[in-house]
Amino acid sequence: MIFKSKYPDIKVPQVGIYQYVTSNPKNIPDDKTVYIDGITGKSYTYGEFKHESKKFAAGLQDKLGFKRGDVLAIFSPNQVDYPIVLLGTVAAGGKVTTANPKYQATELSYQLTNSGASVLIMHPQFIETGIKAAIKAKIPTSKVLLFGDKEIKGYKPYRFTLIGNREIEPVSYNPEEAKTATVYLPFSSGTTGKQKGVELTHTNIIANLEQLINAKCNLGPQSIIMGILPFYHIYSLSCILHGTLIHGATLVILPSFNVETFCGSIQKYKINHIYAVPPIILQLVNNPVVQNYDLSSVNLIISGAAPLSEELAKKCFKMFKIPTFQAYGLTETSPVLHHPDTIDLSNAISGSIGLLVPNVKAKLLSEDGLELGYNESGELWVHGPNVMKGYLKNKEATDSAFDKDGFFNTGDIATVDKQGILFTK
Repeated sequence: MIFKSKYPDIKVPQVGIYQYVTSNPKNIPDDKTVYIDGITGKSYTYGEFKHESKKFAAGLQDKLGFKRGDVLAIFSPNQVDYPIVLLGTVAAGGKVTTANPKYQATELSYQLTNSGASVLIMHPQFIETGIKAAIKAKIPTSKVLLFGDKEIKGYKPYRFTLIGNREIEPVSYNPEEAKTATVYLPFSSGTTGKQKGVELTHTNIIANLEQLINAKCNLGPQSIIMGILPFYHIYSLSCILHGTLIHGATLVILPSFNVETFCGSIQKYKINHIYAVPPIILQLVNNPVVQNYDLSSVNLIISGAAPLSEELAKKCFKMFKIPTFQAYGLTETSPVLHHPDTIDLSNAISGSIGLLVPNVKAKLLSEDGLELGYNESGELWVHGPNVMKGYLKNKEATDSAFDKDGFFNTGDIATVDKQGILFTK
């Protein structure tokens, strides 16, 4: 049988991502701070973000000859300029491939080559790896630029090279273009084999943001979000970076997890909404240094990327009185497929749990390909506007991931109960 979301269907805006995230449905003022570097204190207001990203887009076009459909790669840990580069590229009509800063040169050069990246923006901390990979991928030195404000080994900061006075009118997309134009190329192992570029369209990302808004994700201008999860990963890229703008929230950005810095930032900035992964929650529960900090501002932790145990969720609630829930998704689904529908810890169950987000259908298949019903365990296949366009330059992998009806094979085992709650193993 086909399982449908219990939420009513929603209408997904058929526009480009830049236009969507700057549509300002919450009417926040231009002087509201949206991005803060939790280490340095450097910040961008909503107005500054718009100006800087449009200047970055102009610089790409004017100085580097960047055209609509070109690909820019970001190789960096989280930092406050990341959204400028990311969404500035989108404003210029480009695609962005986000790379894991822990990659070795061979892994990075593979992603640069496979994605067709013609520009690389990298963090000075990883300059040696970035230079080697760029040379191997044949990206000219003039198109390899740095975050920060120092020239290193002849490589210049993007800010000095690209940011001038001109701002562009961001490239716009009609409904058909929004649906078909790839905007992000994160790389995923998929269910098998070598890393594959996942083609996510403007509509894919916008659909998932709208799905979360309608699935009661409890975000708004009052929200102060923890930005600890790596921005190169779709979970953080979509839910955190883009979510901050569409909800009019404030994001406190940290480059990596350190328990003192993490807890100190919660206390200093009164962070109230945390996206995390189970190892972070484990640290909160087990590390005695946490008791030195006031975490009372936090009213919700959403965990993703790996299964959260019932025991850990309940322990966190018992210690801090913070409801802690599991969301579920994949890079290929932009990413969230189901989300906790209620902030009530009595519903916490081992594994991943929640309602399918709006506009998503699912089916469960047995090992011999038969469709299963309620409370039967099988392979999860999904269909919805947030499901990827396909794997980049890999028709074989794309064809094997979808069935004739357009359902995508997650590769995960799940069950659905009669209330429509999806449990993934």
